[in-house]
Amino acid sequence: MRFSKTFTAMAVATVLLGGCQATAQQNSANNAAVVQQQNLPDVAISYESFTLDNGLTVVVHEDRKAPIVAVNVWYGVGSKDERPGITGFAHLFEHLMFNGTENYDDEYFGPFERAGATDMNGTTNSDRTNYFQNVPTPALDMALWMESDRMGHLLGAVTQDKLDEQRGVVQNEKRQGEAQPYGRVFGFLAEQTFPQGHPYSWTTIGSLEDLNAASLEDVHQWFNDYYGAANAVVVLAGDIDVATAKEKMQHYFGHIAPGKPLKKLQSWVAKSEGTKRATMEDNVPASRIYKLWNTAEMGTADSEYLSMLVDILASGKNSRLYQRLVYDEQIASMVSGFQYERVLAGQFFVIADAKPGVDMRRIEAIIDEELAKIIAEGPTAEEVARTKFSTIAGFVRGAERIGGFGGKSDILAAGQVYHNNPGFYEQSMETLKAATPADIQNAAKRWLTDGAFVLDVVPQPNYAAAEAQADRSALPEVGELPQLDLPEVNTFTLSNGLEVALAERHDVPTVQMRLVIDSGYAADFGGKVGTASYTMSMLREGTTSRDSLSLSKELETLGTNLSAGASLDSSSISMDTLVTNLAPSLEIMADVLMNPAFSDEEIKRKRGLWLENIKKEKAQPTAQAYRVLPQLIFGDNHAYSVPFTGSGTEASIQSLTRADLVNHAETWLRPDLSRLVIVGATTEAEIKPLLEQYFADWQAPASAAPEKQFSAVAPQTEARVFLIDQPGTPQSTIIAGQLAPSGNVENAEVIDVMNTILGGSFTSRLNMNLREDKGWSYGARTGWVGADEAGLLLASAPVQTDKTKESIEEILKELNGYLGDNPASAAELEKVIANKTAKLPGAYETKGALLRSIVDTLEKGKDMEWLEAYGQRVEAIELDTVRTSADDILRPDALTWVIIGDLSQIEEDVRALNLGPVTKLDSNGNPL
Repeated sequence: MRFSKTFTAMAVATVLLGGCQATAQQNSANNAAVVQQQNLPDVAISYESFTLDNGLTVVVHEDRKAPIVAVNVWYGVGSKDERPGITGFAHLFEHLMFNGTENYDDEYFGPFERAGATDMNGTTNSDRTNYFQNVPTPALDMALWMESDRMGHLLGAVTQDKLDEQRGVVQNEKRQGEAQPYGRVFGFLAEQTFPQGHPYSWTTIGSLEDLNAASLEDVHQWFNDYYGAANAVVVLAGDIDVATAKEKMQHYFGHIAPGKPLKKLQSWVAKSEGTKRATMEDNVPASRIYKLWNTAEMGTADSEYLSMLVDILASGKNSRLYQRLVYDEQIASMVSGFQYERVLAGQFFVIADAKPGVDMRRIEAIIDEELAKIIAEGPTAEEVARTKFSTIAGFVRGAERIGGFGGKSDILAAGQVYHNNPGFYEQSMETLKAATPADIQNAAKRWLTDGAFVLDVVPQPNYAAAEAQADRSALPEVGELPQLDLPEVNTFTLSNGLEVALAERHDVPTVQMRLVIDSGYAADFGGKVGTASYTMSMLREGTTSRDSLSLSKELETLGTNLSAGASLDSSSISMDTLVTNLAPSLEIMADVLMNPAFSDEEIKRKRGLWLENIKKEKAQPTAQAYRVLPQLIFGDNHAYSVPFTGSGTEASIQSLTRADLVNHAETWLRPDLSRLVIVGATTEAEIKPLLEQYFADWQAPASAAPEKQFSAVAPQTEARVFLIDQPGTPQSTIIAGQLAPSGNVENAEVIDVMNTILGGSFTSRLNMNLREDKGWSYGARTGWVGADEAGLLLASAPVQTDKTKESIEEILKELNGYLGDNPASAAELEKVIANKTAKLPGAYETKGALLRSIVDTLEKGKDMEWLEAYGQRVEAIELDTVRTSADDILRPDALTWVIIGDLSQIEEDVRALNLGPVTKLDSNGNPL
């Protein structure tokens, strides 16, 4: 278990740009000293565990910093427990268990939304299924009632209609995944790299044929086989103690049957011999090589060593392969790698995207060269020290949270389910800390010298269920929720005029900050689109005293995250560091801000990667739509008529010069256009002298500060349709947009609530229609982009190709109904208000969440009292106001539609709808 670095294959399949690069030779004495003095922190997650008489394991972690409790339920069943012919059942059941129980036969999310649950989801992988949510403490009984109801009282609610509905949703999820570039790769690799019948030789989502063949009897039998109490673990973390947990768990779960005795495989590594090769043709923007080896299973020392090795070899900008392939030889636009840790077997992946015209064998030869060097010589001590620190720093940041992916409840549950030990992370950490270059070298020798693929039980105790105690006739009431109480924000000004806002939070020894600059994509108006994003990204590519590789290595050694980027209305530099390394990290941040090198060599390197990324955006339907839609709505003469990805166009990026970047930085990166917001374990007395020390030389020029230029834009008066062809895709992507108010209007909360009812949440009208009722889409939403000057209201739905016309009709039916005979209801408003207010106490658990909200509040010209009063403003919203907002904003008859799909299958149907003039566009948004 590699802490928060355990990846899923499907997540890796969608990586667009990443990096790995070899260690640079120009290591400074300062870096060497840091390595020698490296002190790896000890991280302890206290817990107690107990087992109910029915075999249900419960793990409790007490953390009283916020009045919330994470409820994390893991079942020891995943796709590895299936067999050929019944694949996809574990994942299908993940969906079915959100669709109501015998005692609450309704959408599972409803009570949780009202109670303000956060970090709520369910996931399935090869080895387990989990369901998790953070709830305010008064809602704990409700959450336990709901979780115990679907564990012990589900099957009576699993009907043929629900099976058919969720089967359709899962099939659309599969289609949506396979419609993405490289979306079919991991299914093919599973079949080719494990022997027939191996539990990892199929994907978690399963096959369409097996899903279609699943009968209601099959599905009921699957639940009876695997979802007993003795095959489950419940972790409660947060505002709770063991005594309370024992009482509540016995009350709600004690009566549930243990379930059947199970036979479970413990290891099946399937190490290969020889090299096997395969070629797949697919609709992708770049050639990509996958090279992988079957390796040691999760929990072994070798799996830990290989996880460290892949960081050194192929993960991140300081890895060896990034330097060779992306940085030095510039023959690849992306390199990534991961040790795919699973219970029965592991796999070691290296992935690279070739630049146009580059022979894939040339890239493979370099991969083999760098791997051979490590096998022959081992990694350097500095490389090992760096990956130890960065891994543990990531673990520390994850352990700030009680729930969600990588949070404390997740860590404890994984330890119990995978290793029968909630504290297994300590063993992993000890292995990591003790690892030597020789350990990593020897693991590479054992596992990576042969067998490459290139594309590439125990008797059950006598458990017995107790008599039922919980009243199953009614859902427990959620108690009175605590009021939002945020830390005070202290503001002060540096000698150079820079405004600083500080919110102290001393829970874990980290500090996060963001320097916000009033520029963004809108500052490109009248110039070359993409300049703001490109300039900000170049800040991380070296300063006058640190080259790009040295800068990245120094940050990694400190365990500091530093990023720079731009959004529509602002640019920013963000930093997240450990308190012990605050001073050197601030020195680097200031250097990046004030002394960017903008070297021609780095500009050239980045340009190639940037252009490749634009190509990948065009291959991804939603990204492509967000590239062309702004110009269609705002027209040619507006600061917002730019690709909302921020990447610009091929022509504008090709024409960017060093002078353009220098001019943008000198014009816009100035203290009188900026604000520094800080959240973390520091005080004004501690940090202000450091800020003065490092930022005092950053002075505003004598010239007046620039202002962004905005022109008027008239709302569209009639509907228009724009079609983009993507031959062979199994899905159509539908995006419909219109002008809307800016995010700074006084009734912003009303607009947000109006949108949430329509399409802004899982249980919103649009998603319940297209996903839950029809099963045509994996998810459909509406969203309000509330920018500073103007806004957009967007409806989006990726749908199966043969339901494109019908889906457009349903979108229009929902919009017109909202304005006509089916306006927002009192019940819908009450649900949304309950959700938005009840989740507030847990909404600011992390520094990052608090930082984002403070930044947004200050950018709107508001203060913390305004932020804390958010719940009161929402609770005061009246139904008539929501309806009026919809009437004022929604224009279903004047939408701009962008529809991307196989036009040979959908164009005739779309034209038959007679929505308005139809124009076909090329991938750049130009009319054909």
